[in-house]
Amino acid sequence: MKLFNLDGKIALVTGGSRGLGLQIAEGIVESGGRVVLTARKADELDQAQAHLAKLGGEAKVIACDFQNFDSIPEIAGQAMASFGSLDILVNNAGTSWAAPTEEHPLSGWEKVMGLNVTAPFLLSKEIANRAFIPARSGKILNIASIGGLGGNRADLEMYTIAYNTSKAALINFTRALATEWGRYDINVNALAPGFFPSKMSADLLARIAEKSLPAIPLGRFGNDQDLKGPAVFLVSEAARHITGQCLAVDGGATA
Repeated sequence: MKLFNLDGKIALVTGGSRGLGLQIAEGIVESGGRVVLTARKADELDQAQAHLAKLGGEAKVIACDFQNFDSIPEIAGQAMASFGSLDILVNNAGTSWAAPTEEHPLSGWEKVMGLNVTAPFLLSKEIANRAFIPARSGKILNIASIGGLGGNRADLEMYTIAYNTSKAALINFTRALATEWGRYDINVNALAPGFFPSKMSADLLARIAEKSLPAIPLGRFGNDQDLKGPAVFLVSEAARHITGQCLAVDGGATA
């Protein structure tokens, strides 16, 4: 079990105030780590910080918007200063835009690609230069999606071409970065969650449940515990010889 122990490790989790980001933060603090959470809304960050404290975890919070690329160096500096260093970066912050491709606005495309791809690129570079490369050690976990592994079923009427494209880009970003930064002993991996209820997806899942659940071998959507184990595994020493991989956590939907 020592391989899964995160005692003394400090993680930056973007989009960590709720949903999958908060679930991953819970897993990290429950395994002994400390976390720095970022999100746009200060009130939600305060609630997440209090929630983690009840679990016995220590968290610092930074209210910010990663769509402002110019602010990313400052955010990285604040994150580094929170506990003195960083060992783990979880690129979870993301967004989506639903519209048929023939009607999809360029502004929506650019918003999705910016937050889901450009921001992780810039933040990973900042954190690596400040912490991981000098230490010759670090774990980066990118939160992609099974939407990045292919298109959507036509019968579900999910028009998310920008989201799917961005998550596919994030998966190959993971592979490319892993091969480049392996020489620094930095592990770079990704999780591709399937359908997980969240503030962003609740309405969608309610609409498609009847059609989509029969195609999931385990017969259910993900819950508030299902991403913890895979996330902790990939940022712990248990995965020290794994890099450049994307693990689907989807109840078998892509099997």
